[in-house]
Amino acid sequence: MSEDERRRWIFGYGSLVWRPDFPYLEARPALVHGWARRFYQGSVDHRGVPGAPGRVVTLLPDPQERCWGRAFCVSAQIWHQVIDRLDAREVGGYERVELRLRLDPVADVGRAPALQPALTYIATEDNENYLGPAPLEAIAAQVLGAQGPSGPNIEYVLRLAEAMRDIGADDTHLYGLEREVRRRMG
Repeated sequence: MSEDERRRWIFGYGSLVWRPDFPYLEARPALVHGWARRFYQGSVDHRGVPGAPGRVVTLLPDPQERCWGRAFCVSAQIWHQVIDRLDAREVGGYERVELRLRLDPVADVGRAPALQPALTYIATEDNENYLGPAPLEAIAAQVLGAQGPSGPNIEYVLRLAEAMRDIGADDTHLYGLEREVRRRMG
């Protein structure tokens, strides 16, 4: 079995970026083209509760966009255990999808990008917790009022923005929401 067959990748673009709760061999900044991160998914199991959902991210296909995140390399020996854990964590409307991403995109400047397959979780419009688009002001108001078993929805937004800034990511939707949340917090 080759080294590549013993290692598989998971792409995180939400709370997995700053709160992975599974064992991994390494983590790297990563970028997927053709996808946009948006706070369009409702969370009634982690960052909100039934009747008062929080807002968390999903990916939407958009050929003009790109989404930064973090890729986690997992040993094939524990792959199924990690996936079982993530399936339970992402149960609130997310589906498994394989994307092709660039690992270490900043280091690859000037070189032809090598694309790596990676598993990720995406919440589509047809799941019962999908909230869809709204003005940033409305999303921020919802974030400020939501809290669930995993903590306040504000923490999710602020920690994700901090993590994306740490890897040098650009994301107008995320940073715009962060600014609006901070403005409302005073």
